[in-house]
Amino acid sequence: MSKREKLRICLAASAGGHASQLMSLSESWRGYDTFCVTTTEVVRNKLSEYGRVYVVGECNREHLLRVCKVLIRCTWIALKERPDVVISTGAAVGCLLCLLCKMLGAKIVWIDSITNVERMSLSGRMVRRIADLCLVQWPELAQKYKNAEFVGAVI
Repeated sequence: MSKREKLRICLAASAGGHASQLMSLSESWRGYDTFCVTTTEVVRNKLSEYGRVYVVGECNREHLLRVCKVLIRCTWIALKERPDVVISTGAAVGCLLCLLCKMLGAKIVWIDSITNVERMSLSGRMVRRIADLCLVQWPELAQKYKNAEFVGAVI
């Protein structure tokens, strides 16, 4: 952890259900220095109550140019903000930030979406290998994946 007075937490989630699930956990980070990274302007106002908001754009594995653009934006944010912890509910933007910030020494908390009933998301399967805490929302998934824990559902 850095020498800052308060723990700096990056909250990363794609717009829609990912952001909704993340916001439902807001009591967990009250009192900390938080900032948010998301994919669209639509959720900027909702997330702004938790701190600074960065909108990096949507990306997925089918559009590699977009992935590169979002990766560059996420790299800039990670280097500028230097979070101590990243909490993410996915999807791709969360995965990218977790990977980048882990290289900078951040602790990673990944919460895979409740919609993933039979298997973890692709992002979740990638991040669980480097996550300090990887949570799934179905007990069967915790049995299926090493390093994944079930402690209950977010929503």
